[in-house]
Amino acid sequence: MELTPDQRRHLKSLAHHLNPVVMIGNNGLTDAVLREIAVNLDAHELIKIRVLGDDRELREQYLQQICTDLGASVVQHIGKLLIIYRATDSDKPKIVLPKAKKTKAG
Repeated sequence: MELTPDQRRHLKSLAHHLNPVVMIGNNGLTDAVLREIAVNLDAHELIKIRVLGDDRELREQYLQQICTDLGASVVQHIGKLLIIYRATDSDKPKIVLPKAKKTKAG
């Protein structure tokens, strides 16, 4: 799901006070870590993930792999924190995103 800038801004403001719920350590993005991220996305929809290590490119790869594998959306990558969002399949989402604005034609 691609987020609009307004939706991303809204999610960033909601994520500001959140603590990281998953940490990716020296073993990298294992199946167990992916399962833990999926469980937390199901429970919270919006989560922060802390990545240990100083390799920015590796953190970016982790972020893309998580979003691809779990059907999540990138909200923000700031330092060693990854913020991701995935709407639940239920009828009552925990987070209501702002509607996408319609662009004027012509």
